[in-house]
Amino acid sequence: MTTLPDHSPFSSTFHGDGPRIGVVLSHGFTGSPHGLRAWAQSMADAGFAVRMPLLPGHGTSWQELARTRWAQWHGALDDAYLDLDTECDVVFAAGLSMGGALALRIAATRPVSGVVLVNPGLVIDDPRAPLAGVLKLVLKSTPAIANDILKPGMDEGAYPRTPVAAAHELNKMFKDTIRLLPRITAPVRVFRSTVDHVVSDSSITALRRGLINAPLQLTSLHNSYHVATLDNDADEIFRGSSEFIRSVVSAQAPSAGGQANSLHPAAAATLEGTAND
Repeated sequence: MTTLPDHSPFSSTFHGDGPRIGVVLSHGFTGSPHGLRAWAQSMADAGFAVRMPLLPGHGTSWQELARTRWAQWHGALDDAYLDLDTECDVVFAAGLSMGGALALRIAATRPVSGVVLVNPGLVIDDPRAPLAGVLKLVLKSTPAIANDILKPGMDEGAYPRTPVAAAHELNKMFKDTIRLLPRITAPVRVFRSTVDHVVSDSSITALRRGLINAPLQLTSLHNSYHVATLDNDADEIFRGSSEFIRSVVSAQAPSAGGQANSLHPAAAATLEGTAND
């Protein structure tokens, strides 16, 4: 019997000792919280308060997604951040694919403590992308970009078609997010699949070029495709995310002398990025 995808939002409260840590988490384009639920649960199990909204136009039909705008996607994640900010001492932003770009937008506009990304998208390599604003008038959808997963039997529950109008919005959002990257100062941890059929290395190049004021740490995933949160390297992502978050919080905590530590462990990576195989 096939299990139906769970598109519902995810929410957990902080529990444990020390600073109250929150994580605002975003799924990707045409996907839903279903593909990231295990990642969200791992951070909830670590004691963090987690908010993962269902972005407007997602988890329903590709036709509804075609009627949404990128500002609505950002607004939903920003609202989740503000909700966490009222109950937590520190908040991190995280996301997969397009959700990675949205997490970067939160980091550029809100005082997050750090960012965790899995195969973040910032560039659409399809040569038709610049024409999407016109193509949407005559072409409603294209084949799906879903389920780029190496592990057999996995399904992210994404749409069977990609609406061209929404792809146009995505392209506009990516361009605007690249413009904001220099504003980010919080450390960024990226988990990057060595084989990804959805997001090319152009996005990682754009990220490296744009993060001129933030340390970037890049970890390669050798046994997963694009939706790595459902793939063979998922446990590495889950473990590494929690370790990164705790290391940032520890480094930002006041020292015995009453001063906050000035050097974050992630700063050992260069601003251009370091691959940790």
